[in-house]
Amino acid sequence: MKEKLYTIELTDAVKSGDECLFCWLERKLEQENLEFVLGSSYMEGDIREETSKSGFCRHHTKMMFDYGNSLGNAWIFKSRLELVNQELKRQMGRYTPARGKGLSGILKTAGFKKPCGEKAEACSEAERWIRGEEEHCYICMRMGKIYERMLDTFVYMLREDPGFGSALAESKGFCVHHFADVLMACEEKLKPQEKEVWIPRLGELMARNLDRVQEDIDWLIEKYDYRNQDADWKQSKDALQRTMQKLAGIYPADPIFKCRK
Repeated sequence: MKEKLYTIELTDAVKSGDECLFCWLERKLEQENLEFVLGSSYMEGDIREETSKSGFCRHHTKMMFDYGNSLGNAWIFKSRLELVNQELKRQMGRYTPARGKGLSGILKTAGFKKPCGEKAEACSEAERWIRGEEEHCYICMRMGKIYERMLDTFVYMLREDPGFGSALAESKGFCVHHFADVLMACEEKLKPQEKEVWIPRLGELMARNLDRVQEDIDWLIEKYDYRNQDADWKQSKDALQRTMQKLAGIYPADPIFKCRK
């Protein structure tokens, strides 16, 4: 079976009017994966085996709690806890003191970064295992695989669909966070002559929309001046959350995503 081309999703994202088409896609993808994990799939042995091994990042753990389905969450985290509990006991059972500068030396040389980083010399095997377990998440991994294919499809549509390019030019572009991914995908997959066309166009799209958001948040601040209290808000009422999204690729004003059943 051929991998899915996400042309419909990308077309919908461009037409959504969002500040970033990949923020829009990522939010949709995250919500779909949350529903998948906490749907009936948690009762499937192979899925729960994967979630037990991969675990969940702090962000998605909180989203799972907020989503609801206490029984589903309980089954998933029961299995994860059993695995972590068993392995942590095994790690601590063979503990030996780590060689290094000690905690004060670690904090001083690491610039208050977490121990076990590049500059931290004292690090036990148990700590290294725990840090490693914090670096993977079942939902993040599922999203990451699909997101890569979406980026591939984005480049494919730049090449093959003139209508998509035209719609993109009229859109609000990307946030800074996702624009880095777009540049990476274009650099890797476009031919040299295609890069000469598309990368400047994408840069112009970003510049135009960053200027637009800059104007909006500048005016939001001006509205707090008593001399402008009766002036029109223009497009500035939601400028703060749109500026945050443009810079960080987040939706700070989004309500909590909950189970809709």
